[in-house]
Amino acid sequence: MIAEQELLKSINWNAQHLVPAIAQDHITREVLMLAWMNLDALKATLDTRQATYWSRSRQCLWIKGATSGHWQNIKDILLDCDGDTILLKVEQVGGISCHTGKPTCFYQQLIPILK
Repeated sequence: MIAEQELLKSINWNAQHLVPAIAQDHITREVLMLAWMNLDALKATLDTRQATYWSRSRQCLWIKGATSGHWQNIKDILLDCDGDTILLKVEQVGGISCHTGKPTCFYQQLIPILK
């Protein structure tokens, strides 16, 4: 387990001072969504244990579930081996993570399943 201060030092932020954050269901391991975090979003997530992201379009922090009621309660936070992607293991309250109303943002299949 990496200490919070060490975690923050280990992150390789991109040129916009952001890092991608993947939300994954902590039980099923299904990938729910991908969003972006800046330092303030990550600190808020660590402090509140509620997934908080940086909205690139609105240029502000957003707490997942604050308007929809579909909260993401943090169960674990991991940093990948290169330090450039965060994995949030979450309890997805209400079963919906996507703004389209679907359980996951990853529902559009690009190629058919090979049989």
